[in-house]
Amino acid sequence: MDEVGLGKSLQEARKKAGLTQQELCHKASLSYSTLAKIERGAIKSPSIFTIQSIASALGVSLGELVGEEPVPASAKKCSKSGVRFVYFDINGVLVRFYNRAFGQLAMETGSSADQIETAFWHFNDTVCRGELPMEEFNKRFAERIGAKSLDWRTYYLEAIDPISEMQELVGWASEHYHIGLLSNIMPGFIDEMFDQGVLPKVAYDSIIDSSKVGAIKPEPRIFEVAQEWAECDPAEILLIDDSRANLMAAERMGWKVIWFDDSRPDESTEHVRAALEPDA
Repeated sequence: MDEVGLGKSLQEARKKAGLTQQELCHKASLSYSTLAKIERGAIKSPSIFTIQSIASALGVSLGELVGEEPVPASAKKCSKSGVRFVYFDINGVLVRFYNRAFGQLAMETGSSADQIETAFWHFNDTVCRGELPMEEFNKRFAERIGAKSLDWRTYYLEAIDPISEMQELVGWASEHYHIGLLSNIMPGFIDEMFDQGVLPKVAYDSIIDSSKVGAIKPEPRIFEVAQEWAECDPAEILLIDDSRANLMAAERMGWKVIWFDDSRPDESTEHVRAALEPDA
């Protein structure tokens, strides 16, 4: 859907919900000027998180608002283990990137890959919470590894290696379950990954970006937000993640969890698929 079609769809959904622009702005925590521009089709490719907030305020799914054919509620299933909503981590579950990106920086700077990885993780949590701007992250990261300057976004996007087995499973899961993304990630990266086609383009019911929430896994706050967006009982939510710490935190919330091993994608994907076998 182009920006004009999105604006028209949004306006129709708002009127159907009986809301004025001002009322919708208040419910979606959005500025009036931004909403008015989106409805006019004056903003090209508005942030997916802005659209998700609007969809939630209107009581419709993200897919419905952007013009994707909604899947009837009756078509959504419950797994034999009671799962109705599946959250997928991004890095380490849907894509790989770290080793290639660190290796490229090591070649260019002369620092070891271990030094670069240590420097990266020194700042990663802060930027993924949205507390450190990307410009400042790039500056501090470059100084720590002895580079004059760098743009981590470029290294990240060029190094991405989609895990095809899981990307295919996301498409299958979206047909049978409510699904979402739950990721510790830097500002703007998810939008760019969608733009570049490295994330499955399906009708997500929820996209939880740590830099938008202001909290990272395994902190309780990000799971509380994700649970609220899922609109399910905790025991009906499944998290697929490559971090044991994140999975333990989700378990404490009452969620179901599956550890994903990206060194064995076939085996891990089959484990996920088996866990999501629909109840008869």
